[in-house]
Amino acid sequence: MSDPPTTVTRLLGQVRAGTPSAFDELLPILYGELKERAQGQRRRWQGDDTLNTTALIHEAYLKLAAADDPDWESRAHFLAVASRAMRQVLIDYARIKRAEKRGGDRMPVTLDEMRLAPGPDLSADRAEALLALEDAMTRLSERDERQSRIVECRFFGGMTIRDTAAALGLSPATVKRGWTMAQAWLYRDMQQALNS
Repeated sequence: MSDPPTTVTRLLGQVRAGTPSAFDELLPILYGELKERAQGQRRRWQGDDTLNTTALIHEAYLKLAAADDPDWESRAHFLAVASRAMRQVLIDYARIKRAEKRGGDRMPVTLDEMRLAPGPDLSADRAEALLALEDAMTRLSERDERQSRIVECRFFGGMTIRDTAAALGLSPATVKRGWTMAQAWLYRDMQQALNS
C-alpha cells in the first residue's frame, strides 16, 4: 500500500480527471487534518451543538463535493480550499444566528475575545463579530487578495506558516509578512467599522 502523501496525490489527480469515487476515498485519509481545523474553528467561535466539529466537517465536505471543476493540485491546496469552505459554513451559520436574534443591546466583541472566550453558544455578539470579520475580509480581498488568502488559511483553516506557504505557492517569509500586515489591517478596518 502506498503512503498517505502518495495516495492523496494520486486521488487528487483522479478527482481532477473526473473519477467520482476518488473524492469519497480522499475524505477518510484527510479526515484527521480536517477535524483538527474544525476543532480549531469550534474553539474560536464556540458554536452551539447544531454546528459541532463533525457538522462543520460534513458541511465543508458537501461544499467541496459540489465543486464543478475541482483542480486541487496538492494536499496543501486541498486543505486551503477546505479552509475556505469551513469559513463559508461558519459565515452562513452566523448569518442564520443573526437573523434569529436581531436587535438587543449587544456589545462589540474583538477578534481576541472571539478566539479566547469560553462559552457553549455562538452568541449574537460573536455572530455579529464573525460577520464583521467577513465584511473586513471582503474589503481586504479587494485590497490584497494574497493577504486575504493567507488569513483564510491561517485563521479560518488553522494552517501553519509552512502549510500556508505550500498551499499558496509562497515562501514562508512572505506568508509571515503577509499574515502580520493582514492582521494589522483587519484590526484597523474592524475598529473603523465599529466606530462609524
